[in-house]
Amino acid sequence: MSDLEVISFRPEPEQYAWTFGGAAPVKRIRTPAVLEVYTEDCFAGRVRSEQDLVSQVCEFPYLNPQTGPFHIEGAEPGDTVAVHFVSIEPARSWAASTTVPLFGALTSTHLTATLQEPLPEVVWLWQLDAAARTCRFSARRGSFEMDLPMDPMHGTVGVAPASLEVRSALVPDAFGGNMDTPEMRAGVTCYLGVNVPGALLSLGDGHARQGEGETCGVAVECAMNTVLVVDLIKGVPCPWPRIESDTHIMSAGSARPLEDAFRIAQHDMVTWVAGLCGLDPLDAYQLVTQAVESPLANVCDTNYTSIAKMAKRYLASGPAMGDAVMDGAHARLRELADEYRH
Repeated sequence: MSDLEVISFRPEPEQYAWTFGGAAPVKRIRTPAVLEVYTEDCFAGRVRSEQDLVSQVCEFPYLNPQTGPFHIEGAEPGDTVAVHFVSIEPARSWAASTTVPLFGALTSTHLTATLQEPLPEVVWLWQLDAAARTCRFSARRGSFEMDLPMDPMHGTVGVAPASLEVRSALVPDAFGGNMDTPEMRAGVTCYLGVNVPGALLSLGDGHARQGEGETCGVAVECAMNTVLVVDLIKGVPCPWPRIESDTHIMSAGSARPLEDAFRIAQHDMVTWVAGLCGLDPLDAYQLVTQAVESPLANVCDTNYTSIAKMAKRYLASGPAMGDAVMDGAHARLRELADEYRH
């Protein structure tokens, strides 16, 4: 592994980024490189008991701290950053979830204004069993308990936005950000279009698990120890975040209303499939319509996020991002991940 640089980084409290764009890089890296990073939970580690209400222990807008940004040498607008998640492991034996006043899909919000009172704040602490790979739910208003499978993911991964914008780490958009999709798990490669020199890659918002849609607005939130392989695909743009697993390709669209997030993801998938398979756009439209899966990511954030997901078995063989010279970014990064492990 002599040619593969390994960089370990655990931020000091003052080093977390709270935005995409507008933050100075914490490190400069040359790709391909392995990043071993620690990410704090969305509460900045301040919700540690059932008595720690977000409104009392957290200070807005200092929510969802990001580890980064990392300046990627040679990254320029028109390129794509490829981020392969080697491992995502909870850094603690517990995680927290909560209801937040005026936040979530089934309550009044500042955008969906009603006269009813907001839901009360309630905190749930989840016990994590790393050996059994479970997350234990314990009801606050009863004796019910249930173990759910652990499925660690990152709610937030992104680069600096275009047009000199600075966006809150709570927001998803074309730059990535707080997409909150359970598909962002170990073994996948996330593709992010570069908007500024150096890309400025950040990530955070670890979830021990999350249901599709993140209905109450808060997942099983926990700090993470995460290993990434980061690479740069020169001269290949990526208009919206894309994800590739061994079996599927996925497009993420973020907007309000939800219909527009759905349209963005589906449009990007049709365009992607047309290019991969050499199809006329209308033929790709028909193929995607009949084969696509459309899991929701979040229906609670500033923008909602919808995923368009296509099984690779329905597509022509070949790399999903890059060209024949690259032999497929996802496959190549999988090989680098194996090299790192051994």
